[in-house]
Amino acid sequence: MYSGWMSTSERLIESTRELLWERGYVGTSPKAILERSGAGQGSMYHHFDGKQDLALAAIRRTAEELRATAEGVLGGPGTPYERIEAYLRRERDVLRGCPIGRLTMDPDIVASDDLRAPVDETLDWIRERIAGIVEEGKEQGRFAASLDGEEIAATVIATVQGSYVLARASGSPAAFDTAVRGLLSLLAPQSS
Repeated sequence: MYSGWMSTSERLIESTRELLWERGYVGTSPKAILERSGAGQGSMYHHFDGKQDLALAAIRRTAEELRATAEGVLGGPGTPYERIEAYLRRERDVLRGCPIGRLTMDPDIVASDDLRAPVDETLDWIRERIAGIVEEGKEQGRFAASLDGEEIAATVIATVQGSYVLARASGSPAAFDTAVRGLLSLLAPQSS
């Protein structure tokens, strides 16, 4: 499944990332990780202290990737509104859900301070980044002065995560798109 240039530890991390997204922590057995990665039986314990250590490496990698993707659009060109719009409209596998947001539904992840930390840190980072963009837009006169950056950022995160749920429930990305359009219409700069 993985190319020959990828090290065994990388194959283990990538396999675990995929399995956590698909099955959650409990459903991600060491056997499934080894089968997907094509690694030998002792490989996981050679490279990692166990399933939790490997899962933590996988979650951290997913969190880093999600932050980099978000920064790519939030730190890109355009007005504050256009950058938030780009974040909301960026290409996603909507019916698969968010690889970080889905972990918040996993009781084993939430119960572990270590496993939960990169999830919480990533959502906080995105929220803070969006709040800063809203404040930037207010300073430029592009957003109403009455908007609270923290509240808008929380609303953006809630819209994205909730829209994944709506899309998965309906089996259609249309629900995600509808929610994004609704939020953008509320944020759209008012013409004078």
